Amino acid sequence: MGEIVGAGLLAHVPTIVLPERTRLELNEGKEITLVTGLRELRRDVFERDDYDTVVVLDSHWATTVEFVVTAQPRRAGLFTSEELPRGMCRMPYDFPGDPELARNVASFAGKHGTWITPIDDEYLPIYYATTNLWKYLGEGLPAKRWVSIGVCQTGDMEDHLRLGRALADGVAATDRRVLVIASGALSHTFWPLRELRDHESSDPRHIFTPEAAAADRQRIEWFRQGRHDEVLRTMPEFWAYKPEARFYHYIMLAGALGEERCTAPARQYGEYENSVGTGQALMWFDRPSGGWTAPRQENAHA
Repeated sequence: MGEIVGAGLLAHVPTIVLPERTRLELNEGKEITLVTGLRELRRDVFERDDYDTVVVLDSHWATTVEFVVTAQPRRAGLFTSEELPRGMCRMPYDFPGDPELARNVASFAGKHGTWITPIDDEYLPIYYATTNLWKYLGEGLPAKRWVSIGVCQTGDMEDHLRLGRALADGVAATDRRVLVIASGALSHTFWPLRELRDHESSDPRHIFTPEAAAADRQRIEWFRQGRHDEVLRTMPEFWAYKPEARFYHYIMLAGALGEERCTAPARQYGEYENSVGTGQALMWFDRPSGGWTAPRQENAHA
């Protein structure tokens, strides 16, 4: 029986794959802690041998009439971003996929009242919400499989929770030990173009509004306490701050981990940072010894 053994809400901003010199120029001479945090997370988690497959819940990949899960035996090529080709240009990627897991996830669509299709087309586009994190967490680890699932732009919160439930069942139906990444931001309002270059530093004072920063920090604290119930309960309030992809990347993750019953506390890698107005963080959840929905330790603060 397969199992989700770790999970994360991870930032994927373009800045992390810029040359170091450029990063320092944009950030007042300092390294952004998303970079150092991802390097630390790789050492702590991704270089271990206790998992087989990484599933990325990709906030940049929006489908329309169904959820799609990648099912290629291998994905390889060069990635240039349509959004920022100057900074993400012909980036090589090469990793094995997991067709068996993809098909198993899709097989549980009916049980959960949703639509999921595994696609093995080698020309299926890839997005930097996947490739940027693979560059830090997967490159150089050739035995680790990577799979992506997009958000569905016609779906609502319940639809994305259902995807998460199907993902959990699909994992359980295999022998895989899986890490799941919700790849995306917190609040997600960009500064207008004529103002944007005044706000490229990672310092949170550049978040678009103080209220958005406060909402992000509250959710980070809830994650640290394992209060996934509060994050889910207050989603209508958080939507006012335009979280990336309506926070559906996290909502799919929550659906896979038990939703409001999930009690896993997060540990944070790096600091809460700005990216041209948007709120970014690296939060990692280890599977509690009693399972994702084990009784909460009220003072848990990883």
